[in-house]
Amino acid sequence: MKAFEIAPFKMIDGELYILDQTKLPASEEYLQIKTKEDIYDAILKLKVRGAPAIGVAAAYGIWVSTEEIEAENFSDFFSAFLKIKDYIGASRPTAVNLGWVLERIKKRLVEIGDELNHQVEGNTQDEINPRDKANFSKIQIRKMIFEEVEKIRMEDEAACYSMGEYGLSLLKPGMGILTHCNAGTIATSKYGTCLAPVYLGTTRKYDFKVFADETRPLLQGARLTAWELQKSGIDVTLICDNMASIVMKNGWIDAVVVGCDRLAANGDGANKIGTSGVAILAKEYGIPFYMYVPTSTIDLLMPTGADIKIEERNGEEITKMWYEKPMAPEGVKTYNPAFDITDAEYITAVITEKGIVYPPYDVNLKKLFEDEK
Repeated sequence: MKAFEIAPFKMIDGELYILDQTKLPASEEYLQIKTKEDIYDAILKLKVRGAPAIGVAAAYGIWVSTEEIEAENFSDFFSAFLKIKDYIGASRPTAVNLGWVLERIKKRLVEIGDELNHQVEGNTQDEINPRDKANFSKIQIRKMIFEEVEKIRMEDEAACYSMGEYGLSLLKPGMGILTHCNAGTIATSKYGTCLAPVYLGTTRKYDFKVFADETRPLLQGARLTAWELQKSGIDVTLICDNMASIVMKNGWIDAVVVGCDRLAANGDGANKIGTSGVAILAKEYGIPFYMYVPTSTIDLLMPTGADIKIEERNGEEITKMWYEKPMAPEGVKTYNPAFDITDAEYITAVITEKGIVYPPYDVNLKKLFEDEK
């Protein structure tokens, strides 16, 4: 099996399952998502992670959650939906895709309300009674929500493929590539963001040599990136985060590729903690640093990276999570931010599904959205 064919979520007989990434690489287990609490927990605890995958999983998750809504009219259904939306949206605040997807489904639901009202007006009371009307409306609402969710998934898959093609144009066969965290196929609907060119290049005999930072403290590089690249037969070497400098100095790295959870209007990018350090090192050694960013992850309403809210996580992820016994003194203070901000000056180019963006980012990022006005 090729790694980009691994599904981070799947539908089986109308039921939603997600790949529990906290169990990788030891075991591949899929969890069934039945309630809003299930999807909230899956996102919060990183059972599903990666900005695009979080967004798509949340879209499927809110569709699943609407099954529990009991409403006699559209207004009541919509009110209940908004509560579910706000609940799921609070699971992880930094990843912009989460909020973007939920807002998109909310917008579609408003349109659905208008469509259903029009349908109901075409019937007489003899044809449909109030109770049947409620059932009919809920079935139709959920069907149309699911259609929107499927569109979101397919758009993400197409975007990742496009980023892979654009990204590959910046790389040459035989290059050594450093990556941080995991922005591969299990972080998206398919292909990945920054790993998409690696996968596409592999099918074209580019023979990349990938170095994967372990990515403390949650080890997404060690547990996920190394796992999926090795599974795909790609030459991958795992290194500790503090080894990035020496592999660059050794001349083994020709390019750095990373994903992004939120890109500000000026080009500052929030990504997994440790990314900014890699970017600073890359600039010191004259190595291009490429950030792969779906346009859904670009937040033009966020002026700079300083305005991005950084999620802080439980300190036990540092002191206890990966150890049989605690590795730090009991009660020691911890600081455990999930992300840091890579300043725009360290980013050589931003790769999107619409093309490659170069500085000045505050000008050129806006141009990506001009055709949508």
